[in-house]
Amino acid sequence: MALSQVQIIQSLAEALSWFEKELNWGVPQAELRHLSGRIGELYAAMITRGQMALAVNQHGYDVVSAVGERISVKTITTSSHVSFNLDTFDQVDRVIILRLVVEENEVSIEELLDCTSADARSEMRVSQRKLIYTPGKLPRGRSLSELRVTEQGMSRDISIKQLENGSILVERNGHPVIPAMPALREVAFEIGVDILNSNGNPKNTRTLGADILTVLRSQFDRKRSMGRKLD
Repeated sequence: MALSQVQIIQSLAEALSWFEKELNWGVPQAELRHLSGRIGELYAAMITRGQMALAVNQHGYDVVSAVGERISVKTITTSSHVSFNLDTFDQVDRVIILRLVVEENEVSIEELLDCTSADARSEMRVSQRKLIYTPGKLPRGRSLSELRVTEQGMSRDISIKQLENGSILVERNGHPVIPAMPALREVAFEIGVDILNSNGNPKNTRTLGADILTVLRSQFDRKRSMGRKLD
């Protein structure tokens, strides 16, 4: 049965949420291969406006794009390489390789490769009827110190900053707090922010940090408004 783009996006969000839930339960990333693979396929279907293949690993591909490309999707977490079946690779038009990046149980999707099967084949080696692709060293992105602070707030001796990429930085008395989650939960309890999301799962660092900053900003605005009335 074909899925609409809305259904694909909703399914991707649900799969990512379930992946984070499993991590919070202490399940190792390596044990979540089936779920990470599903996330990758849904992501590929979303960005290509395509559909999932009718059968698992049907003819070596996983997604058919809106323009009819047969796409083989591989998703890694801790692995340093991916493999493709040499016997069915001729059925593939496009290759998409993704990595799930986990930071403090918060998951994001990183694109390692997206190209034609011919271009991908030129970067692979053959081993035991498998085509092996090893991602090169990824270019270093901008450091957090180079990113603009878009929101910040204070609660006693704890400073919370939100950067333009959504990252949350926490300091206590001017010193970085790593990991940030314990300090964020401490502030959340003090100011009455729920540490669970609407599904009953623990909020990740970015979500909890953003919710805390919203309440701190509201408290600051209310105090400033009262001060003006007293004047």
